[in-house]
Amino acid sequence: MSQQANSFTSTPMVMPFAGSVVTMSSREIAALVQSKHGDVKRSAERLNAAGLLTAPLAQFDFEHNGNVYQEYRFNKRDSLVLVARLSPEFTAAVVDRWQELEGGMGIPQTLPEALRLAADMAEQNAQLAHKVQQDAPKVAFVNHYVESGGAKSLRETAKILNMPEKAMIDVLLRDKVLFRQSGNLLPHALRQRDGLFTVKTGTSDFGHAYTQTRVTPRGVQWLAERYASELMGG
Repeated sequence: MSQQANSFTSTPMVMPFAGSVVTMSSREIAALVQSKHGDVKRSAERLNAAGLLTAPLAQFDFEHNGNVYQEYRFNKRDSLVLVARLSPEFTAAVVDRWQELEGGMGIPQTLPEALRLAADMAEQNAQLAHKVQQDAPKVAFVNHYVESGGAKSLRETAKILNMPEKAMIDVLLRDKVLFRQSGNLLPHALRQRDGLFTVKTGTSDFGHAYTQTRVTPRGVQWLAERYASELMGG
């Protein structure tokens, strides 16, 4: 599954029905809680692995610009459990959306409503296409690095991503991705287990022991996706 699908979160196509069952897609949830689609899918997978969802996860295809990507769709109960895990303060937005879905507001009942919905969807598609076009150079750059690069220091990573090193470290500390211990910047255990960082230890040529956090190719891609709008250059 391409990580590029994470760019489709700001204005997702509403697909309220799977068969005859009302559902909410992972893309729509991502937009409502202001999160990335990939993060929403990973949270759902963790909840499913823990046995906290009532319905099995199933991926549904959607097409954009000739490429096929996948999303999950959730019943009401599971979507609320997922949103509570992702961002409790946005639960109300999802509850309001469910009231719209259950009230039939997601389905046009008259020709003018259908035309209005078609116009809205065309506008959403145009916005998505514009965003994908804007993000394409950064995505291609990061994908090229991930294919050819190895684990890099935080300083090297900042240069690769065209991020100010201090600003990058500050947001990683702010978001509890990294923490300071005995003068060293170290990754939190969860982020290390996710394969985003490694910790290298050893002895320098002068006999001094050192500890260095390094960013894996997967970590570079995660940083680019998570902090592109906040930190990456134009």
